Order: sequence, then structure tokens, then C-alpha cells
Amino acid sequence: MSDLSTKPELERMQWEIAALTGRMRSVELERDSWRARCDRLTEQRDGEREKSRRLRTSGSYRLGRALVSFARDPFGTSPRLVRGLARRLRPGVPVVPEQASRPPAAKRRPAHLYVALGLDHDGLRDFLVTVNQRLLVTPDHRPVVLTDDPAFALFRKLGVLMEYLPDRATWERHRPDRAWDDLLAERLAQLCRDHHTERTVVVDRLSPPSLADLLR
Repeated sequence: MSDLSTKPELERMQWEIAALTGRMRSVELERDSWRARCDRLTEQRDGEREKSRRLRTSGSYRLGRALVSFARDPFGTSPRLVRGLARRLRPGVPVVPEQASRPPAAKRRPAHLYVALGLDHDGLRDFLVTVNQRLLVTPDHRPVVLTDDPAFALFRKLGVLMEYLPDRATWERHRPDRAWDDLLAERLAQLCRDHHTERTVVVDRLSPPSLADLLR
């Protein structure tokens, strides 16, 4: 009796460890991504510096400075400079219109990953309904639910993004050469990376969270 009562708790602890491992892998990948981005930004900075250097030595730049000088002090500008401006500013030269400023993009809500493994079909449906109720109260995140229910496609109409992972028994029956725990950790890392998740919640299959629990 004691062994039966502790088995679900051990499974939940394994999922939490796998979730933490996946999160750590995601952070490492994100770190490498930021390093690569910094390298690209450094290259772009050096390129912009070179463009700026070439621009300062170009005739267009000198013409622009002359225009600014003439606009600030038209009477103090030398006649030679005025004649040069007149030659450069011929009629018929198209004027490039100023690009319209784009409105700022709306801030995207962060994603929360719910690891809902081991729930039966009805339990998964009830949990998704609870998540939707949670968002109606406070729409502060985008839910991503990881499930091992092969019929999860029936719940797509609920508007929650679903991700699938085969359950342990099914996976070990078809792929005994690869540990299911490793698969879970890699899948969680991939989901954290793909959805930029801010929080990971492991759902207790024996006692799924209520609306009050999700609002805490």
C-alpha cells in the first residue's frame, strides 16, 4: 500500500527534475544564441562604422554640410559655394519621401508551459477548461500544454496550444533503445526554446489544479 501511494509522487518528482533539466538546457541554448547575436551585432557595428567613414568622405556628405551651412547663414555663405549648390541641385532630381513611422508592435504575452502528463481524456479536458477560465480572469500569458493523450487533437477547439509526447509505456514499447526520461527532457528543452516560456508548471495527474490554484 505504501509503495502504491509513493509511486505517483516519484513519477511527479521525475517530471519536475526533467522539467528543470529541460529548462537548464533551454537557458544554455539561449545563452549561446545571445552570444551569437552579440557577435552579429559587433559585425554590424563595425560595418556601420565603415559606412559612416565612407559617407563622411563622399561628395553627398559635403553637399549636405553645405546645405546646412547655407540654411543657417545664407548671407554669410560664399558665392562659390552657392554656385556649387545650384549646379548640384538640378531640377528633376526625385526627392525620396520620408518613410512613414510604424506604430509600436504590441507586446507579446509570455508563454507558460503546463506539463500535463498522465491525465485521462476527461481530466485533460477539464484542465484545459480551467486554464481557459484562468485566462478569462487574468489574460497575462499564453498557455502551452504538453500532453501524452493521443486524442489531444479533439481539444484544439478550446483555443489552447497543445504539444504531444508519447507516454512512457508506448515509447518503451516502440523505442526500447532510447530512454523515455531523456526524450522528456529534450522535448521540454525544445518547447522552452521554441515558445520562449517564462514558467513551467507540472500538473499533478491525481489532483489537477483548480482555478483558485492557477490564480495564485
